[in-house]
Amino acid sequence: MDFSRIAAIRERKKTSYLSFIIKAVAESLKAFPILNASVDGDSVVYHTQINIGVAVALETGLIVPVIKQADHLDLAGVGQCVADLAARARSKHLSPDDVAGGTFTVTNPGAFGALSGTPIINQPQVAILGIGSIEKRPVVVNDAVVPRITAVLTLGFDHRIIDGAVADQFMAQVKRALENWDENRA
Repeated sequence: MDFSRIAAIRERKKTSYLSFIIKAVAESLKAFPILNASVDGDSVVYHTQINIGVAVALETGLIVPVIKQADHLDLAGVGQCVADLAARARSKHLSPDDVAGGTFTVTNPGAFGALSGTPIINQPQVAILGIGSIEKRPVVVNDAVVPRITAVLTLGFDHRIIDGAVADQFMAQVKRALENWDENRA
């Protein structure tokens, strides 16, 4: 995905790429609610709230605090939640409620330089988005090779619930939201 537009906006908004991605995912989950579900025994539970877990690396592994009702937050609000949850995770000040109730997870192996990764679903959720390193790479635009800020985003999903076509449509929606970000929106 091309993050060049987001990169310019990000500088002006003083927020992270992750904030934009979480906001785009939250909006896309509204259009594809099957990805905002979980498995409970033999049943599929469709969630009305969009609670996005964000994997945070600690010295001892990962923990996944949850941004509750992420779809109701503006870009700045998402950024503040991410910063707060990550800081409290690293200082070991999360409450049990902070890591409960996730309906979809975002993980960022790109923070460690990985081009991409194959994220494993945070069960009982049915999908997880992986973010590869966001950096300048050569891209072909109108038959010319130009520098663009890009990243590979991957989606792990439970094929018992979600088929590949729906997963692809979801990813296309996320891509459209990110590549065509309206700077005037919240």
